[in-house]
Amino acid sequence: MSRHQLVFALSAFLASFAALGNNHILYECVDANGNKQFTNIPANPKSCKVLNIPSSGPATGAAPANGQSPAKAPRVSTPSNFPRVDRALQQERDNDRRRILENELGTEEKLLAQARKELAEQESVRLGTERNYQRVLDRVEPFQKKVKLHEDNVANLRREISKIR
Repeated sequence: MSRHQLVFALSAFLASFAALGNNHILYECVDANGNKQFTNIPANPKSCKVLNIPSSGPATGAAPANGQSPAKAPRVSTPSNFPRVDRALQQERDNDRRRILENELGTEEKLLAQARKELAEQESVRLGTERNYQRVLDRVEPFQKKVKLHEDNVANLRREISKIR
């Protein structure tokens, strides 16, 4: 797991605890090897410290610990002077966004085709000339990563386009 994935997973984990409310305590424990573990039940309280996680109150639908029903948040009305976007203007903006994303998708599909072509060329070269298989893998790996990157970009752009009204 890369550092960015670890940071994201940890922040998602901490955010989920923050959403539970003040009734839960989260501990950061460090074992003898220096590995960190986050838990709500510390195995060895001496090697753990309590994390301060700000809470925004109980999650929607969760009952408070005292057994009473949660108080409903008052509905906040939009101020009358709040700027509003005309439907036609919003539709125009959505159309512009769709056009931009479709242009990016076209570009990304061309880059994907080129990356696949380069990968195929590298794979055809490896069959005849290189005897050391690890060198072949090392040489082909950047081309495979490039193909994967463009495949992911195409998938993400298609998903974004499907979300537009």
